[in-house]
Amino acid sequence: MTDGDVAVVTGSGSGIGRVVATALLDAGYRVALAGRRAAPLEETAAGREQALVVPTDVGDAESVAGLFATVRDRWGRVDLLMNNAGTFGPSGSLDEIAVEDWTSTVATNLTGAFLCAREAFAAMRAQQPQGGRIINNGSISAHTPRPGSAAYTATKHAITGLTKSISLDGRPYDIACGQIDIGNAATDMTSGISVGAKQADGSVRPEPTFDPAHVADAVLLMARLPLDANVQFMTIAATKMPFVGRG
Repeated sequence: MTDGDVAVVTGSGSGIGRVVATALLDAGYRVALAGRRAAPLEETAAGREQALVVPTDVGDAESVAGLFATVRDRWGRVDLLMNNAGTFGPSGSLDEIAVEDWTSTVATNLTGAFLCAREAFAAMRAQQPQGGRIINNGSISAHTPRPGSAAYTATKHAITGLTKSISLDGRPYDIACGQIDIGNAATDMTSGISVGAKQADGSVRPEPTFDPAHVADAVLLMARLPLDANVQFMTIAATKMPFVGRG
């Protein structure tokens, strides 16, 4: 990375997105902060000149196109996309999930990631020098589901396919794509896990968490690689969370 590279971080008003966006700003990136509400994005920006606040609905194609048009108008290019925006969606067994809740989860977690990657890919392909990097937030659920999480788990499994396809399609244009799968980072979104999370055997037990600053460290490691090298998949999780082993 050279100082001043341009990054777009979705879902940057809170949680992992805010931590990653702040780390990128600290590392010298110019960062477009995307999210539904302007106020949390402004809090992330904290008045920094190299931060650009762009309220965006990632599930809406016109809104996403506007985000990337704004970034290109401001800085002329896109070097990095962190596809982070997401929602846990509905909780319950398959027959308890409302169709509209399923559709809403897919719109944010999967269609939103596709729309943002699509716009970033087009910008990276057209710009000079050509290329860039896309990092998708997959989740531990891209590998192993929690009980009652069909909508979230399905979208996160699909993110893995999207990551592989972007990697393959991006090769001719120096567009690299990787995925970071995060387990039990301590954010507001996951605060209930440390109190009690439903396990595969039906019990409810608290689970270990870890500082999300380590996620930002991992993203920076991925982002700083030259475009002829790529971390295809990385898993970062609380060491003692119930992920590896039998449920």
